[in-house]
Amino acid sequence: MQRWILHVDMDAFFASIEQQDYPELQGRPVIVGGGERGVVSAASYEARRFGVRSAMPISQARKLCPNGNFCHGRHKRYKELSRQVMTVLDGFSPCVEQASIDEAYLDITGTERLLGPPGEVGRALQQAIRVRTGLSASIGIAPNKFVAKIASDWDKPGGLTWIRAEQLQTFLDKLPVRKLPGVGPRTSALLERLGVESVGAVRRFSEAFWTDRLGEGGKQLWARAHGIDDSEVQPYHAPKSCGAEHTLPQDTEDEAILISWLLHEAERIGRELRREVMEAGTVTLKIRYDDFTTFTRCRKLSPPTQSTQDLYSAGVTLLRQQQLQRPVRLVGLSAGNLAPMGSGRRQLSFFEADSARRNSLDAAMDAVRERFGGTSVRRAEILRAQEGKGQSDPKEE
Repeated sequence: MQRWILHVDMDAFFASIEQQDYPELQGRPVIVGGGERGVVSAASYEARRFGVRSAMPISQARKLCPNGNFCHGRHKRYKELSRQVMTVLDGFSPCVEQASIDEAYLDITGTERLLGPPGEVGRALQQAIRVRTGLSASIGIAPNKFVAKIASDWDKPGGLTWIRAEQLQTFLDKLPVRKLPGVGPRTSALLERLGVESVGAVRRFSEAFWTDRLGEGGKQLWARAHGIDDSEVQPYHAPKSCGAEHTLPQDTEDEAILISWLLHEAERIGRELRREVMEAGTVTLKIRYDDFTTFTRCRKLSPPTQSTQDLYSAGVTLLRQQQLQRPVRLVGLSAGNLAPMGSGRRQLSFFEADSARRNSLDAAMDAVRERFGGTSVRRAEILRAQEGKGQSDPKEE
């Protein structure tokens, strides 16, 4: 039986929601981002004509598009619309994998008698999304996940690209090799030295050739160039990491300010871990300086934890181990190596009583925030830092 995978990618999702909710923005350039010192989260197609792109500094976007409409972003609203989109997808296949807030894979293998040919399914899905949410989606259809994802980007916005099995290799051979997943700076440098610019050119060399030079990544490169991808659509998979980061109101070298932000971020991460009943095995600190150079440092957690205090303490330790070289623009914290609570990684501790008290405090604060809002209860450390430095509350998204 021929396998068929759909990749659904919402078009300029955040910006399109702003245009839909505020009709006066329709047809105008809309840029969603995190304040004057942040970066662009999304840009409408009108804004993209001026060269505005995601992850671009807001200051640069303003220079490129001075008459653009800049929005801070309403992430609760975006999540609400995302849930509606996923509900629509669930009505077309029992096998749906949400890849991000605005994209998902569907396995529709064997549904032709019920739903019709894949192309008809894709069109019906686009129509159902538009009826439910008023938003546009682009769809790629292919025999596997990675080609379906490439195809969904082929005819944006609102396009549908169906790559049939007999067309797959011809379609791939003409693509720039950078379109393949996993082709990063190291691989790109090697490909450039070899004069390999297209996917078809990768196939001039053997699997052993690429494996010798790129290891496991070379084996994957060779397989992708030949259209091979057996990865399954996974209706649910546990998150591998979760994190939070903030662009600071002003560049700073003040350790106390950075530490107060780390506590706020540890609270958000801890809440997320407890909501998902997960625990973290590592903590990573991210620092971006005023010249945009960025570094990360990682620390193992033993035992694994979901405690806000443990996450915060690890972040502070990492920060104090690092000699700051210049003013800091952004600080972030993330938890990795996640596993379900009680999955066998934990060892008995001499400090179980202390741990239990911290867990009880976290649970109580979670319950208050769930009922009364994210800023209804705050730790004294954050209040003291704000009073001493004149900071305002970080916004809850």
